[in-house]
Amino acid sequence: MSLLERLDRFWRRPMPATRLATLRVIVGLFGAIYLSIRTPHLLSYALDDVDRFRPVGVIALGGAPILPAVYQALVIATVVFSFAFLAGWRHRVLAPIYAALLWVVLTYSNSWGQIMHTDNLFLLHVVVLALTPSADALSMDAKRKGPPERHVDARYGWPIRLLVSVGALAYLLAGVAKLQNSGFDFVAGETLRNYVGFDNVRKLELGSVHSPLGAWLLPYPAFFGVLAWVSFVLELGAPFAILGRRIGKLWAVAVWGFHVGVLALMAIGFVYQLTFVAFAPFFDVEKLWDRKPLKKLRTKLGWDFEGSVLPEPDAADVAGLEEAPEATDDESDGVSGVGDRHEPAEAEDEPDHHPEDGRAG
Repeated sequence: MSLLERLDRFWRRPMPATRLATLRVIVGLFGAIYLSIRTPHLLSYALDDVDRFRPVGVIALGGAPILPAVYQALVIATVVFSFAFLAGWRHRVLAPIYAALLWVVLTYSNSWGQIMHTDNLFLLHVVVLALTPSADALSMDAKRKGPPERHVDARYGWPIRLLVSVGALAYLLAGVAKLQNSGFDFVAGETLRNYVGFDNVRKLELGSVHSPLGAWLLPYPAFFGVLAWVSFVLELGAPFAILGRRIGKLWAVAVWGFHVGVLALMAIGFVYQLTFVAFAPFFDVEKLWDRKPLKKLRTKLGWDFEGSVLPEPDAADVAGLEEAPEATDDESDGVSGVGDRHEPAEAEDEPDHHPEDGRAG
């Protein structure tokens, strides 16, 4: 098998529509709640103070502040569209509009002198889900149109690959930034220790929330050396999380723990990461619907579907040449050939035979 074929199999591995749809529901629910709570904060940037305006990203194309009334309307529209995204209503039209609104509103809030990175991954995940068929199941659209013709398909697999890759590469860029700013001196721990100390002192002076634990640990430089190494390994090793399911899950849990540590030492909370929503693409989230409370909710909403949420055993391989069971946690999803699917025994003699295990009802 050529490298190109391996790359194609890696990126276009068939996955269930319900997995991608569940990711839309999870990210959409987070967005609807998060934006609703932060609406007053976002509206506070309805300013016309040109001297304070420091446009970044797409906002820099305009060169001047948005009229306060227009910006306020954009914020309200973003919140409204977040619920349409969650419900999967008119997804092909409204979801891209929601992603565009979210991009403008979050970027504009970063254009007044202080750039925050806490929402970047959330925005990127919304963009991917908005531009892919994430409403083919578990949505108002699916309830109206009916379930997809093929429940397990490559068109539901590559968006999930992209969600995983975007998350991992975001941390890789953070590691590269550390190298550019501090070099390998960062792993000695002194830079991290100084940063924790400075951040807590600044917050004390400003009367803001600080971390007593971070201040208490400052006399122990070896502790910060260990933390620096862990941070460095997790960030620069992030691409490995893309290549294997088990490695990806372990990496996701470890990075979540890293953010818990940041919260404990510096009182800085990355809400999207701390709620674990950021790492949902690494897991088989469609299995959540098998739990009784969610199964009842799914039925009540009319989002029910026939059979198991797991891939059918006869789902076609991405190349269309062999049968393709879903990878297990022990299999690698890398392009090196490890964990490649195997053709079932005597496939040529029994072309019409389908195993019954795991088949949708």
